[in-house]
Amino acid sequence: MRTESTLGVIFFTRKKRNNPEKLDIYVRITVNKERSEFSIKRDIAVCNWDIFRCRAKETSENLILFNTYLDDVYAEVLNAHKQLHSERKLITARAIKLRYFGEDEERMTLMRAVEYHNKNINNALRPGTLKNYFSTEKYLKEYLREELKTDDIYLIQLNYRFIVNFENYIRTYRPKTARRTCTNNGVMKHMERLMKIINLSLKMEWLEKDPFRNYKLRFVKNERGYLTERELRSIEETSFMTIGLQRVKDIFLFSCYTGLSYIDIKGLRPDQILLGIDGNQWIHTKRTKTNEPVKIPMLPKAKEIIGKYREEMIHTGELLPVYSNQKTNQILKEIAKACGIHKNITFHVARHTFATTVTLSNGVPIETVSKLLGHTKLSTTQIYARVLQRKVGEDMQDLIRKLRNKQEVETSSVPKSLP
Repeated sequence: MRTESTLGVIFFTRKKRNNPEKLDIYVRITVNKERSEFSIKRDIAVCNWDIFRCRAKETSENLILFNTYLDDVYAEVLNAHKQLHSERKLITARAIKLRYFGEDEERMTLMRAVEYHNKNINNALRPGTLKNYFSTEKYLKEYLREELKTDDIYLIQLNYRFIVNFENYIRTYRPKTARRTCTNNGVMKHMERLMKIINLSLKMEWLEKDPFRNYKLRFVKNERGYLTERELRSIEETSFMTIGLQRVKDIFLFSCYTGLSYIDIKGLRPDQILLGIDGNQWIHTKRTKTNEPVKIPMLPKAKEIIGKYREEMIHTGELLPVYSNQKTNQILKEIAKACGIHKNITFHVARHTFATTVTLSNGVPIETVSKLLGHTKLSTTQIYARVLQRKVGEDMQDLIRKLRNKQEVETSSVPKSLP
């Protein structure tokens, strides 16, 4: 809103309470007879102040520089007035003062933006994913406290240097308790989460310039662990006297033959096993991670495992007896050692095994595998399920046979020339 207003800006002084020989300097802004005042946090000797010019007496180099500073303050106050005028805002003495100090509009801080993001997406993300955002928030708090010696900063203070320094902080972070440090991909996931928070800030118009504009995430493609056919058979053929080991073995194999993750198996109920159109039993569930519906026809070995726990199922209401994730992974390492498997086996290896050894290497199309795994994009399946070298060889042999047959047909169809 533009108004016809009169503006006055002067410097005036007040005696210091603890030193009568000194004067504190203030600025007085007057707009349409309304005043607003503030201290510039500077003082001067009484004998060096010219009350008529409202400036210091230029009797030394320091006093000349002092007046230059006053001129800069005067220019900034006029610039604040100019900004309000160009933005068509109501011009008052208080509005000019607040604009001078940058307090006329509440500026969003980084940690408040993080808090807003985490509170407003908690219904859209699963608890495990949301937990990762809280982990990133913890790194940000420690970085601000240890490196910048502050609890928070304004979003407008973020720049490329902040982004790079924060990445380096996570890479070199040494936890106080004994635990694994972040790998490259772990660091990139933290940076990716911060990038999403900054993108939200841009959409909310809390930030005008994207500090990630010249930054690129650098993920390293890692080989996904899986069991070979021989290793899978070794686990199947090994029996364990301990109930815990036998149960974890069964749940792990169930995942190998269904492709379901740990959390999806843990949530399975008997009423989710339904008869399919092919007369076979199907598992009807939703992926906890993506909420994507999944329908999986059960393989015979998966049925056998369910049959072993049918009586227990009646009492517990759960399809299978699943231990905690930590305990399950701990027992899996014992199982791998007992079976002579020299790999770092976790429960998620079963999902990779289903995609690679059980389905794809046996000729199941990757589109079908993607549907069974509950992926929304085929590219995700290509990360999990690799085409084994043996399968590549078999496919190329099929191609060679087809080309040979085609050549033979073409040769036999050519008419022979008459003598």
